[in-house]
Amino acid sequence: MKMNTKNYRMALAVGLLACAPGASMAQQADVLLCNTHDQERIVELTGNDPLKLAQIAEADDELELLTAEYVADNYGRAGGGQYVIPVVFHIIHNNGPENISNEQVIDAVRVLNDDFNKLNADWDNVNAAFLGLVADVGVQFRLATKDPFGNCTNGITRTVSTLTYQGDQDMKDLVQWPRNKYLNVWVAASADGAAGYTFRPNAVSQSWAASWDGIVLLHNYTGSIGTSAPSRSRTLTHEVGHWINLAHTWGNSNEPGLTSNCNGDDNVSDTPNTIGWTSCSLNGSTCGSLDNVENYMEYSYCSKMFTEGQKQRMLAALNSGTAQRNQLWQPSNLAATGVLDDPVVCQAAFSTPTQVVCAGDSVRFFDESFHGIVSWDWDLTGASPATSSSEDPVVVYDTPGLYPVGLTVGDGNNTVSTQQSDYILVLPSMGQSTPYSEGFEGVTTLPNNDWYTLDATGNAAWEPVGTASFSGNSSVRLDNYFGSDGDVDELISTTVDLSNATDVTLSFRWSFAQRNSSNDDVLQVYVSADCGATWSLRKNMRASTTLTTAGVQPGFFTPSSASQWEYMEVTSISSFFHVPNFRFKFVFENDGGNNLYIDDINLNGTPVGVEDLQAGSDGLKVVPDPARDRAELWVEGTGERTSIQVLDPLGRVVRSVLDGMLMEGPHKISLRVDGLRSGMYLVQVTTADERRVVRFTLE
Repeated sequence: MKMNTKNYRMALAVGLLACAPGASMAQQADVLLCNTHDQERIVELTGNDPLKLAQIAEADDELELLTAEYVADNYGRAGGGQYVIPVVFHIIHNNGPENISNEQVIDAVRVLNDDFNKLNADWDNVNAAFLGLVADVGVQFRLATKDPFGNCTNGITRTVSTLTYQGDQDMKDLVQWPRNKYLNVWVAASADGAAGYTFRPNAVSQSWAASWDGIVLLHNYTGSIGTSAPSRSRTLTHEVGHWINLAHTWGNSNEPGLTSNCNGDDNVSDTPNTIGWTSCSLNGSTCGSLDNVENYMEYSYCSKMFTEGQKQRMLAALNSGTAQRNQLWQPSNLAATGVLDDPVVCQAAFSTPTQVVCAGDSVRFFDESFHGIVSWDWDLTGASPATSSSEDPVVVYDTPGLYPVGLTVGDGNNTVSTQQSDYILVLPSMGQSTPYSEGFEGVTTLPNNDWYTLDATGNAAWEPVGTASFSGNSSVRLDNYFGSDGDVDELISTTVDLSNATDVTLSFRWSFAQRNSSNDDVLQVYVSADCGATWSLRKNMRASTTLTTAGVQPGFFTPSSASQWEYMEVTSISSFFHVPNFRFKFVFENDGGNNLYIDDINLNGTPVGVEDLQAGSDGLKVVPDPARDRAELWVEGTGERTSIQVLDPLGRVVRSVLDGMLMEGPHKISLRVDGLRSGMYLVQVTTADERRVVRFTLE
């Protein structure tokens, strides 16, 4: 395209934020091919600081001068050697489809290398008028095998965060490696409204803009397999073109199809002027000459080529110090990032879709070791079979319990091993009987045999505490005060047998405070009819509506009175869920609020009123009676210090249930009777003013 420096510089003065093409607009109508406010984004990110904008413009002047000199010296020359660029992919996900497989990442790198090295199978199908211009750029991209600290890596990181739905700078700030050593590529559920975007070198040349550098892609525009498709596989090629200083073929706007684009310029001599295309019109001639519709820097869905001029422009950028591009391919950096030689086995790793199953369920293990693995030796205690030499074995766990998993892998010369203790939790396929209750009295650690926790980020945790409760001495707390926005934490029950249940109700008490009035944390309650393989949402509570019980508390929140607790019932548990391996879970998403406390979880039956309690001896009732592995005491609290004990027929204390304040009102309190012999027992409730006793039988 002919040189039009004025138009080119006007766009570059604010540093173009470029978005990527995908399939045709008809095919992907829900995805913007480009964000129309991209140039304004630089102004926004810089705070419209005149000094920073001037630095961006100055960096562009320097890069354009170097580019002109480089192109003049090298256009049309053969050879030039191969450039190697270390790459790291950061998968930002919320355990959804955006958590793409390693294979999809590897495929994306394959497509990228094919396109940059004229190895794509379709290049010789380019319109004959441009066939002689198809360039082998001579740049190879390799997944790093060493991280910034020299540790073994496969060049792929995974971070759990709801920021995947934003795909903006906040998301990029979650994880990034030094831009002078790696090309950072973030894969997410959103790319800030487009299929992908990046910054040109001049826009990120200064150290204060280094965190902006890199490429963001939609997961379904990454590679040609998995959640993506061949028609969307060139998005990364397009973005890398921008990342090493290519504009769109029509110039520096993100809006193809405008007649005014004929006056635009991409500063490449052998790309014809064009208005830009969102469809594949091979005979398109919009600015007085045949358009290069099949160019990777077009928005068409039939891109197949870079031109020789584009090649030289990209190589000029790689030889420039602008945004430290010339440091990436230096031999010292290639050695430091581990992309020079064939890597050897250095880490054994594996994963499973779930670590909690019911007895009789199968589990598939996936090997995620690296590099060059050719042998596998699995140690699967408790499973059938208990050993395997398969890459991704499928086994069955028949007996409830907590089991370790070990794996040794080799590359033919060396082996490495990993051992994960307490990795697989197998729950009974026939769950605990109802009524089921949990007051966390006597619970000292989580997870345990009754409760499983998921804490993907490690920023907060569920833990039993004795500092706050609605009844008794204990509750479970999520330390949300120390968490981060977007953290997701789950508290998941064991199995409960609802096969003979009717009119099931799940109830609980909770206490929560905001740190400021803008916090909108979310607590959700899910239920499962298949031991947790799938989940159904049954309650959604937001801090801005129903979740907050104690107002705004800037400091570390601990409820101080019963008035800071609320009661919730979940009644929408239909007969579909009345199964032997029913489970439920609490899922909390952080939005900056304070701590969450949960107490007095009960399953089956409605809240007990005073009338119900008085039906028993002295306002007490034990259910079921006779009991088996669990029992529940229904008691009316008096708002004073209360002692609850289980006694044998001789009056000896065999269980201490509670010794503390019992808030005024009806309560259901779990009685742990495991380990007791069959026979008759007494429950004794003592306050300063009275002593009450109720009898029950343990089978």
